Amino acid sequence: MVLYYSATGNTEYIAKRIAKRLDDECLSLLERIKTNDFSELHSERPFVICAPVYVAEMPTFLRDYLKKVPMTGSKDVYFVFTSGGYAGISAMLAKRLMKKKGMHYMGRAEFQMPRNYMASDMYPELEDEEIARRIHTSWLQIPRVVERIRNGKPLKARHIYLFEAVITVPFHPVWTRTMQPAKPFYATDKCIGCGKCEKICPLNNIYMEDRRPQWKKPCAHCMACIGNCPVEAIEFGNITQKKKKYNLKRFQKGRKK
Repeated sequence: MVLYYSATGNTEYIAKRIAKRLDDECLSLLERIKTNDFSELHSERPFVICAPVYVAEMPTFLRDYLKKVPMTGSKDVYFVFTSGGYAGISAMLAKRLMKKKGMHYMGRAEFQMPRNYMASDMYPELEDEEIARRIHTSWLQIPRVVERIRNGKPLKARHIYLFEAVITVPFHPVWTRTMQPAKPFYATDKCIGCGKCEKICPLNNIYMEDRRPQWKKPCAHCMACIGNCPVEAIEFGNITQKKKKYNLKRFQKGRKK
């Protein structure tokens, strides 16, 4: 069983293609996370968990969900991480988590996908050619990952050094607490009141008031709301006004025109 959470399509893209090649079930965890659905997940075949990386770790809300949900059947668990280039200590934390659950951690693969984080000027926007290159390179990587999973072999990726953990472990909670405000999010006059942003917020932090979205804290800065708005009406302060609102499906449609 392939499990995934995806905000703007990167992780979904990888997860669905892995599942198709494995001829296995593919399940989005979004609704389960939103509704606190901790009903049993059962698979006779190895679990493959596909997750994005936020601030060098798996999203906190996804990690917390995986801690609680019962996973029965196969004890083998593979992880697949998507990031803008650095997966940080996600693998180390995933291994620790699975060990506590009594599961057998089978390693991880890392995919460098287009960066979706628009709420900061720290990261330059990627040109369309670079976005296309990253998607294509990841697509070429999938068969090798699938072959190892199909044959029950562990996935191997780069070594995580001690200094990475020493820096990231204390840094991550500080960043998420102080650098991920919800207040700067707002909807412009282009908003059509469809409520899609409310439906796809994994933390249920968006609610509709007079057909306009309102944000409350905490916020995971997953970029699901801003990246999936059908009319690109959502902004983050004055940082995103002139930026492309990244969504993998939207990018692919734009490339076909």
